[in-house]
Amino acid sequence: MASALTIILLSCWLAGHSGARGEPSYPKPSISLSPSGGVSLGGAVAVWCRGQHQGMRFVLNKEGRRFQTVDPKGLEAVFPIRNVSREDRGRYNCSYHSRSGSAAASSPSDPVELVVTDPSLPRPSISLSPTGVTAPGADVTIRCRGQSRDVRFFLHKAGDLNPPRHMDPAGDGAEFRIPTVGRQHGGSYGCSYRPRSEPFVSSQPSHPVQLVVAEPSYPKPNISLSPSGGVSLGGAVAVWCRGQHQGMRFVLNKEGRHFPAVDPDGLEAVFPIRNVSREDGGSYNCSYQNRSKPSAASSSSDPVELVVTACLLCADPSLPRPSISLSPTGVTAPGANVTIQCQGQPRDVRFFLHKAGDLNPPRHMDPAGDGAEFRIPTVGRQHGGSYSCSYRPWSEPFVSSQPSHPVQLVVAAAPPGHQDFTYANIARLALSAMVLLVMGLILAEAYYSRPREVP
Repeated sequence: MASALTIILLSCWLAGHSGARGEPSYPKPSISLSPSGGVSLGGAVAVWCRGQHQGMRFVLNKEGRRFQTVDPKGLEAVFPIRNVSREDRGRYNCSYHSRSGSAAASSPSDPVELVVTDPSLPRPSISLSPTGVTAPGADVTIRCRGQSRDVRFFLHKAGDLNPPRHMDPAGDGAEFRIPTVGRQHGGSYGCSYRPRSEPFVSSQPSHPVQLVVAEPSYPKPNISLSPSGGVSLGGAVAVWCRGQHQGMRFVLNKEGRHFPAVDPDGLEAVFPIRNVSREDGGSYNCSYQNRSKPSAASSSSDPVELVVTACLLCADPSLPRPSISLSPTGVTAPGANVTIQCQGQPRDVRFFLHKAGDLNPPRHMDPAGDGAEFRIPTVGRQHGGSYSCSYRPWSEPFVSSQPSHPVQLVVAAAPPGHQDFTYANIARLALSAMVLLVMGLILAEAYYSRPREVP
């Protein structure tokens, strides 16, 4: 019994001494940053620490850094950091204790991370797939791409107080997937990256993209380019989007590119692109939504392709112009077979055949060697006209060479007494259809006019 009593008394004595040596006497404080989304080099930030007792002395803690203690009048203490440098990055926590000199103190707060934004790091790009308005239940992928290696990407959603999602890239980018998207996922997203060697130094955030989750409420708009036949490096082009309702907000979508929304007075919105670069080439679509009710939106338009062409007067070196030839040459008789040959110097390209005035997309072909052959069997008068060709590198499918010099395909008129082959075929088809119709009428008449048996 004496031994047990001794142990109890010794335990009480040790507990009292441990409390005197700083065992937590107060609940831990909360800590926050203002602004909370990181701070640029040279900027300013404040660390706020809030306790639950008056008359406390607050201490800010960071490895390798000493801060003066603060004796606030209320429950909160603020620690300003001005002219932020790379050395200020890292994890902070705070605690508080009695000013009376007793050892009564709080536990340290949870840590908070101060991330420093370095403007010298290139801004990443961000894109959504699918683009435009997304129906609830669909799977969405947000892609972030940068120029740096050995980094970690972070996805931010405006207004979301949870820590940003992060991912290690595969190559130069990362993909954040949102399966079975709901309305709660809608909003403005951006991404940034941090070098692995400096985990508290961040790039500037990407331009934002809008994820609109809604069932389509309006029909899809029409989209077009002006000029429509491609644009040279350094030139200008406008993307037109036309809806069917007034008072709409229009959004232009392209992977890796952000465009500010447009609120036109009428049914059409225009998105100008000046000083066109190779990065502007690609596939675009647009959509529109109600300005007062963003969830009421249209489906995305059909895509339109912006092709960027090289030119001799641009700063970017031009791609060599291809050559074009006809076989046979000269005036071609109706019904003949014609071959248009396109040849260029580069390899790993795709050739495109253009006909002046034809609004259909140009025909394309992968070359055998350094050229491609476009065949027109049984040529007719409708095939006559001015032809040219161009090519696009496989590595840059929306960048085109200059077009070749044009060639004229001249289809001769049919000799007297001989119809144009194509029109003759049309006439034969029409005649065959009439014969079948007459035969059908005769059979029907015979069927309905035969005498019926009386039961």
